[in-house]
Amino acid sequence: MSSLDQITKNLGALSINPERVVNHEAATSPAAWKEALDASADTPKPFELIKTLVYKPKTAKSATPIPVVVIARDATETNSGALGKKLNLKDMRMASEDLLQEFFALDKNSLSPLALTETSFPKVLTVLDASIATSSSTFALRASSSSATIFLSGKDIDAYLRKLQTDAVKVQEIDFTTLAAFAPAASATAPTGPAAPTQVEDAKIEGAVQIAIGVKKEVDFATWYTNVLLKADMLDYYSVSGCYILKPWSYSIWEEIQEWFNREIKLLGVQNSYFPMFVSSKVLEREKDHIEGFAVEVAWVTRAGKSDLEEPIAIRPTSETAMYPYYAKWIKSHRDLPLKLNQWNSVVRWEFKNPQPFLRTREFLWQEGHTAHLTKGEADTEVRQILELYRRVYEELLAVPVIPGIKSEKEKFAGGLYTTTVEGFIPTSGRGIQAATSHCLGQNFSRPEMFNIVVEDPADPTRQGKLYVWQNSWGLSTRTIGVMVMVHGDNQGLVLPPRVASVQAVVVPCGITAKTTDEERATINNACEALAETLRKDGVKAKADLREGYTPGYKFNDWEQKGVPLRLEIGPKDLKTNQTLTVRRDTGEKKPVPTENIGKTVTTLLDTIQKDMFTRAQNEYFSKIKEVTKWEEIVPALDSKCVVVIPWCEVVACEDDIKERSGRASEPQDERAPSAGAKSLCIPFDQSKWTPIEPGKTKCPACGKDAKRWTLFGRSY
Repeated sequence: MSSLDQITKNLGALSINPERVVNHEAATSPAAWKEALDASADTPKPFELIKTLVYKPKTAKSATPIPVVVIARDATETNSGALGKKLNLKDMRMASEDLLQEFFALDKNSLSPLALTETSFPKVLTVLDASIATSSSTFALRASSSSATIFLSGKDIDAYLRKLQTDAVKVQEIDFTTLAAFAPAASATAPTGPAAPTQVEDAKIEGAVQIAIGVKKEVDFATWYTNVLLKADMLDYYSVSGCYILKPWSYSIWEEIQEWFNREIKLLGVQNSYFPMFVSSKVLEREKDHIEGFAVEVAWVTRAGKSDLEEPIAIRPTSETAMYPYYAKWIKSHRDLPLKLNQWNSVVRWEFKNPQPFLRTREFLWQEGHTAHLTKGEADTEVRQILELYRRVYEELLAVPVIPGIKSEKEKFAGGLYTTTVEGFIPTSGRGIQAATSHCLGQNFSRPEMFNIVVEDPADPTRQGKLYVWQNSWGLSTRTIGVMVMVHGDNQGLVLPPRVASVQAVVVPCGITAKTTDEERATINNACEALAETLRKDGVKAKADLREGYTPGYKFNDWEQKGVPLRLEIGPKDLKTNQTLTVRRDTGEKKPVPTENIGKTVTTLLDTIQKDMFTRAQNEYFSKIKEVTKWEEIVPALDSKCVVVIPWCEVVACEDDIKERSGRASEPQDERAPSAGAKSLCIPFDQSKWTPIEPGKTKCPACGKDAKRWTLFGRSY
């Protein structure tokens, strides 16, 4: 039974007949919802929107949070601070999408009072706007979908909720017009963390109902990031917490990366393959050092149907232990080397931290390359070749600057000989982020106690000598997409680099009014489609937006929040002058251009946008790297959202001390934020940017020992 059928059935049981059910374009904001309803001839007029807000009050760590569900008219001011004081609840914050999935199996754009059932109602605190039940208005409610709306009277909404009441759990009816008296006074000592209530209020953008995101990136970064992903139609939440659906708008970016990277690795002799996702416990546990780093995150299959499995089977967290027994089987001679395999697949790591789409999820997509070589020199060469490809993915495709380097001994891949990395940076949060890694595993996995991958020594004429192969592994994941969003996005939404955009240019008809004749409208629309077709023939991914029932302003906003690099507008005057108005998404710059040779003009402009986006991001990254030689300067630099590069001794105990001391000395952080302590991000390969280290003279600012190399330290994801 569909969600709508179930809703109708539940209402029918109460003898409630909906005034109307309307299907419409998916709407991810109140403004878009109202506009979609206004555009439908089936919508009863007049009507009011019902908003359903879910808050999570602060509780003791051992306590289970009881969500507060607020049902109010869209125009009603619902002050969370005042409401919390009225209900004697502390720190009322908007619930995460994961919590909405857990309690209602819906996202916030599909939620309505009708999501409350006999099962969920006792688990939440329901607050009802007192003015709804007595209102004569017709109310629009989400029908468990962002593209379907059901219309009910206020009396029917009240009746539905009252029917769910039990002796222990009642609907809390509140008059929001008098609630202002309960608003907490502003505190002079308000917390400075990113989720402080006053800052959340400051994060709201004036007139947010008319724009894409609604909060400021620089004030409430976490909410901004989630809003961008949802409103750009990049993902949807799934019924399993920590897992997400990649919708075409984001998956197409991954396809662009796949296509480019596949072409490059095949030039290096790498072949694609596929290994099963299941790994036996005996094989997985053979390499305890390797698996130790994510042992707690391994997901296990223990049952098949109603029967318990004799031996639990792991779902791969990575594939070394799945693949290398077969490398030992296939590699029998030095003539079988090098063996270079890659696979595009998903892995599962059952994260218990706060999931973040693309950055930290329980299942994620990646590529993992696994190669075997005769000599260390061959392995070393490939490690750097792959790392250079990763740098190019970020910088040439995604316009995101990264710093190539080597990981410290503490931060290297467990079981590996050494790890190289490209390190990104998120300026808004001041945190570094590991963008991709290429590992030399040495001979750790080929030894007899591991997988015994051995060949005869070709330099031994008697062929008595044996060599253990040298191995590499390297991986790049859909984290790339999250990093790109965080670096380039703005308060209007997503900003896409042209090289990974599935739509690079959108053509929008303008100047159409109520007085425009059908013939004139058709002429403008045909011109838009013809322009898009011309661009497509010249290799530009172009689309004409000829949707009926939507204003040009709505279309502008829609494509802006989706990050389309370039908009072209055509109206009656443009047709007369044979020109179009171009609007850049990254800068907002508008410029009229002739339609003659438009393909070349647009191609050049897209190249310029790509270069400009990278240059801006690189300049910002480099401006946030602070060269520091004194300990007392480290934490202030971190608190100003920078990373530091210090002359470092490269001692593990010193690294532990830096993280502990910097975390203890930092400003208070929001409890949801990652660690405030600084860890080593990488030892950059290019040391020429900083003052040369003098052996015996340049000291580590943390411990005073002799420094070896400049090392990047910072807070990180």
